[in-house]
Amino acid sequence: MIDNNDGLGKLTVRMTVGSLMLFHGIAKIMHPESMQFIGSSLASFELPAALAYGVYLGEVIAPLMLIIGYYARIGGLIVATNMLFAVVLVHSAELLSLTQHGGWAIELQAFYLLGGLCVALLGSGKFAIKPD
Repeated sequence: MIDNNDGLGKLTVRMTVGSLMLFHGIAKIMHPESMQFIGSSLASFELPAALAYGVYLGEVIAPLMLIIGYYARIGGLIVATNMLFAVVLVHSAELLSLTQHGGWAIELQAFYLLGGLCVALLGSGKFAIKPD
């Protein structure tokens, strides 16, 4: 019974992280002016502003890789890396903060980072275009 659920569990994690992260990527496609904010955040760390376009890799391409199960481990690693950059560049001041409702201020960012890491560690499972 456990073996049968392993593939479904991995599919659920891939679909959840991938589809929810994809909404963020679609929003950036629909509002390309957000690239200026990301570029300026990168520039404040003396990184090239052009790296901001990597967000499309982390929020569009990698989530699609997770959803369809094509090189899902790599896609998960890309999502986790994307979120690590987001936390360091934008959310580092909130690392030890709580919301007014008692939740961790960066729980959404942590969900994506750790969810991507889980996919990278667990793999795609059997319900994937390219199972690993």
